[in-house]
Amino acid sequence: MQKMKAAIFVEKGRIVLDEKPIPDVGPLDALIRITTTTICGTDVHILKGEYPVEKGLTIGHEPVGIIEKLGSAVEGYAEGQRVIAGAITPSGHSYACLCGCGSQDGAGTKHGFKAMGGWKFGNTIDGCQAEYVLVKDAMANLSPIPDHLTDDQVLMCPDIMSTGFSGAESGGVRIGDTVVVFALGPIGLCAVAGAKLMGATTIIGVDTLASRMEVARKLGADHVIDFKAGDPVEQIMALTDGRGVDVAIEALGTQATFRSALQSLRPGGTLSSLGVYSSDLTIPLGAFSAGLGDNKIVTTLCPGGKERMRRLMEVCASGRVDLKPLVTHRFRLDDIEEAYELFANQRDGVLKVAIQP
Repeated sequence: MQKMKAAIFVEKGRIVLDEKPIPDVGPLDALIRITTTTICGTDVHILKGEYPVEKGLTIGHEPVGIIEKLGSAVEGYAEGQRVIAGAITPSGHSYACLCGCGSQDGAGTKHGFKAMGGWKFGNTIDGCQAEYVLVKDAMANLSPIPDHLTDDQVLMCPDIMSTGFSGAESGGVRIGDTVVVFALGPIGLCAVAGAKLMGATTIIGVDTLASRMEVARKLGADHVIDFKAGDPVEQIMALTDGRGVDVAIEALGTQATFRSALQSLRPGGTLSSLGVYSSDLTIPLGAFSAGLGDNKIVTTLCPGGKERMRRLMEVCASGRVDLKPLVTHRFRLDDIEEAYELFANQRDGVLKVAIQP
């Protein structure tokens, strides 16, 4: 049996590089040889035991690679073709998928819906921090990479770009809106870029790291707020002449950022939440206007599927957004444990790491 290297969750606090069998390919599957992948903040939640997965699972959900082998029923693709697959890999045929909720894909369940069911890589099946990854429902999820785009140009598409952009999309950003993004990590930075693309004319970023605030300016932020320099809500209200923002995007997943996002809204505004929360949330009564403020709170799990990936790669190809600078560090797969140590501890100005076998 042929073996491959893979980053495996062993126990809380331990993801290690080990060997696993190369997966067998079913009729609707595709085996992808990974050329580039990365580490996500969600992987760190898994590492820390804040999000439970089975021991022995291969971690990772952001694949860029080459089709190694196709299932017997897969049509429209060729072995040797460069492709990406989204972090979310919907079946394409469940009730959830057919009503536009592919991230909540419940294929095989009684009613066709399952919370987070579209997130399979590194969650319910082996992921892509490995030499190979098996993509289920390949025809719904593989998106060919245009020849003129590099791995680095499309590396953010499977998750970070899709998730960040969805914060602006779910928030209903309109031309002329004022938008604030809380936390300028990779997802928050993509949310800034997404809000600009959707027509926001005033974008405010909130963080404390100067390097991230500078990247936010390059991606479209008009103002950046250092939350350590004072109450961010007060600073936002000063920038908006007391009005508040139309859309607040929460991109971290903490009680403090959720509360501040809600408090920064104008009446009738929308809180678009992207963060992965590790504990219960409470809603401040005043910011919630006792439930009578016409505010909306929406959550979004990274949209996936091949059409989503195609559209995101079109954005990359157009030059309207350049996310290559988000890759600040590079590691070989052999050194992935070192990469986790750097990324989990946010050392050396890291934003995203590129992992190559």
